[in-house]
Amino acid sequence: MSYDFDTPVDRRGTWCIQWDGVADRFGADGLLPFTISDMDFTSPPEVLDALQRRIAHGVFGYTDWRHDDFLSAVGDWFSSRHGTEIDTGRIVYGPSVLNQLSQLLRMWTEPGDGVVVHTPTYDGFRKAISGLGRELRGVPVGDMTALERQLARPGSKVLVLCSPHNPTGRVWTGAELAQTARLAAAHGVAVVSDEIHADFVHPDFVSDGQRHLPWTRFGTGRWALITSATKAFNFPALSGSYGIIGDPDDHAEFLRRMQTGEGLASPAVLSLTAHIAAYRRGGPWLDALGAYVAGNLRMVAERLGSAFPELGWRPPQAGYLAWIDLRPLGVDDADLQRELIEREKVAIMPGTTYDCDGFVRFNIGCPRPKAEQGVDALIRALRRLA
Repeated sequence: MSYDFDTPVDRRGTWCIQWDGVADRFGADGLLPFTISDMDFTSPPEVLDALQRRIAHGVFGYTDWRHDDFLSAVGDWFSSRHGTEIDTGRIVYGPSVLNQLSQLLRMWTEPGDGVVVHTPTYDGFRKAISGLGRELRGVPVGDMTALERQLARPGSKVLVLCSPHNPTGRVWTGAELAQTARLAAAHGVAVVSDEIHADFVHPDFVSDGQRHLPWTRFGTGRWALITSATKAFNFPALSGSYGIIGDPDDHAEFLRRMQTGEGLASPAVLSLTAHIAAYRRGGPWLDALGAYVAGNLRMVAERLGSAFPELGWRPPQAGYLAWIDLRPLGVDDADLQRELIEREKVAIMPGTTYDCDGFVRFNIGCPRPKAEQGVDALIRALRRLA
């Protein structure tokens, strides 16, 4: 089956944050947005068909996720997509990945405790950690010496691993993950691995057959893997996520908290329906989308490389977010945003959102003509400033 990713979908007037909420972050309406990490593509037809059949039933009562339709779909997806067998008896469910992270931080830390994250840091992590009164302890991506130093600090209780990493799109190697697991175990630090970008690894941009490796292969002691199909299959507004918790007592405690203190015993039935359909029948669509997005990323690399070869920019190993280091150009972040917003009428996330000056995060999960408009606008703005 062929899929159409070129035809634009008008998202304006649908209450979406990327298009209708652009003024909230950038101070101006009508900007062409390349911002929050959802895509401008419709969800897979296989998912839409399943949702339509469920809606036609007409009754949307309280729902249970602890049944074989859902659990086996997750287990089979991990097996077929990631070559990893999982214990589906360790699965938990939550409304979002960040909600699960917050719950795990409440379980495993106290106010004032240290939570280690890689920098640049996804802003959702920073908000969750600081909002709970925990101390964020940053470690540069790939710096194992700095990671061990932070894990060894008094009060470091949890490492939040983003795998693949957002915003850089890095896919961790097996050796890196194994070393991370050894360091966390040596210092008694729990690991929460957010793997929501795991289904979007680009084979052409990784080396030597590298692939995403779930944390279930490495976790010892206290750990959790949290993820969702919403990112790869583009239905985040349906909500819904799931996790795998290693320790049986922690698994039981998580379920208890969600069902009692959080009052979240019943999932959103349409999210559950979409997850099952995506994992059972959405693989061909995801493969086609991945190839299309890789084409967008190559286009960005070609145009940036032609305009500014000194950047040496290469596509990310995973995802549809182009993390671009502009520091060789010596451009001021505020000046660049002013040019993009006031003259080019585009919205591109500044690196400062992720505590990283001199970068932009450019969402190219969209039809190619839109992506071309965005990168050309960025190049024009940079030429005026550089």
